[in-house]
Amino acid sequence: MRLSVNSLVVFILIAALGILVDTAAGGSAWFSSLSAIVALSITFLSAFWCFWNRQGGALAAGVAVAGLLAGAYVPLAAIDGAAEGQSGLALGFGLWIYLFGLAFFAWRAMALLSELRSSSSQTNTVYALLVPAVFGFWLLYLWQVLVEGFGVPRVLLPSPSAIGEVMGGSTGTMWADFYQTFIKSVIPGYLMGCGSGLLVAILVDKVPFLQRGLLPLGNFVSAIPIVGIAPVMVMWFGFDWQSKAAVVVIMTFFPMLVNTIAGLAASGRMERDLMRSYAAGYVKTLLLLRLPSALPFIFNALKINSTLALIGAIVAEFFGTPIVGMGFRISTEVGRMNVDLVWATIAIAALSGSLFYGLLAMLERSLTFWHPSYRR
Repeated sequence: MRLSVNSLVVFILIAALGILVDTAAGGSAWFSSLSAIVALSITFLSAFWCFWNRQGGALAAGVAVAGLLAGAYVPLAAIDGAAEGQSGLALGFGLWIYLFGLAFFAWRAMALLSELRSSSSQTNTVYALLVPAVFGFWLLYLWQVLVEGFGVPRVLLPSPSAIGEVMGGSTGTMWADFYQTFIKSVIPGYLMGCGSGLLVAILVDKVPFLQRGLLPLGNFVSAIPIVGIAPVMVMWFGFDWQSKAAVVVIMTFFPMLVNTIAGLAASGRMERDLMRSYAAGYVKTLLLLRLPSALPFIFNALKINSTLALIGAIVAEFFGTPIVGMGFRISTEVGRMNVDLVWATIAIAALSGSLFYGLLAMLERSLTFWHPSYRR
């Protein structure tokens, strides 16, 4: 808490230093518009208020976030006010100092958000989502300011605003690529790979000698690089989604197999003896004891495979696909130097993978609420 409070003092001092540096150099970027002056005033007032009010709470967190948003506007206004076509630094040296100090304000805002607690579980869920949301906004903001401030060519690294413009103007193409890669390739391959891994794990648990024979073989198959197996799958199953789904099956089978076997062995001897004392056979013990105990391991494999499946499908599309798909779009647009669309495709892939992972995490929480890791 002491570091978070002192961070506001550091921000105020560094921001004041930045203003003095640019004022002494004759720079006018700070006062280029009335909106920038208002935003800067709001930032300083909120910083002083949060420094004197050390109790925390929702009000302090809201004031800090509002001050951070207002302070973040100042460099953006300076960039917009710079001469069009200007090369090199678009910001004065004092504004770069100010931007460094603004990081301490962001630290304080996120510290206040992370300390919020409520008696309502729904409100706590909202509070828990605010911290990564503010942190993600800060990273995107730094990306935007650094790219625009240093005048980085778009062919090297486009700004988030440029990527957003491309995404908004290419919705039809992006949806067709998403449907081909995620809906037609990732989902079927993911279901087949995870489902077969789960069934084979149960079979291995029932027939012990298979564990010595299948696990080394599965380890060997999982060690095959994607760039080696993808062309073979394209030759076997053709250029459409079937070959990509086959690559996804190979990538997701072994993690599910290993994790499920470990999960089935996680149930204690006392619980198994209790099931035997109730005259429960293998099937009942499996369904009522061992599979529920293995759920954390199974969901661990499902979450790992959610990212592996998308990576496998995109890489497999580099080696042959219809003229649609995320991997096809990335490989072709890089050759055309259309980097904005490449980054837009990467962003769509990252967002879809993150949402897929988040849905699995929510499902895991609802089904394994009894697990000790979720106890407070």
